[in-house]
Amino acid sequence: MKIIPGRKGITLIELLVVITIVAILATIAVPMYTGYMIRARRADAKTALEQLRAAQEMRRAEYGSYLNDRAALQTSWGGPAGTVGDYTITLAATATTFTGTATPNTARQLKDTTPNALTINQDGTKLPVDKWAK
Repeated sequence: MKIIPGRKGITLIELLVVITIVAILATIAVPMYTGYMIRARRADAKTALEQLRAAQEMRRAEYGSYLNDRAALQTSWGGPAGTVGDYTITLAATATTFTGTATPNTARQLKDTTPNALTINQDGTKLPVDKWAK
């Protein structure tokens, strides 16, 4: 490349090379960032379901049965709120069993793969397994 005295700046070829490199980096970075954010928001739901399970176990230790009222668990036993981050927490329980579910409630979290709801039960079984592992 010859530098002509008195002329400063970049050539069109240099500009196109830089734009191409930035585009390639963006193509790689954006999907990785999106996946990271989905997993990070999923962590809020995991924590809430673990809190739900701990509150149910404390309740069962004292009264001998599980409670089918998430709001009462939140007030008396430290259970999670009904909405945590991008997830809605629900509870289905009998005296001897319960299942807590965290369902995405925002469009950005619904992009997570199907099934996108997380569950935990009285035995500590966490489904889907692949989403709890990540």
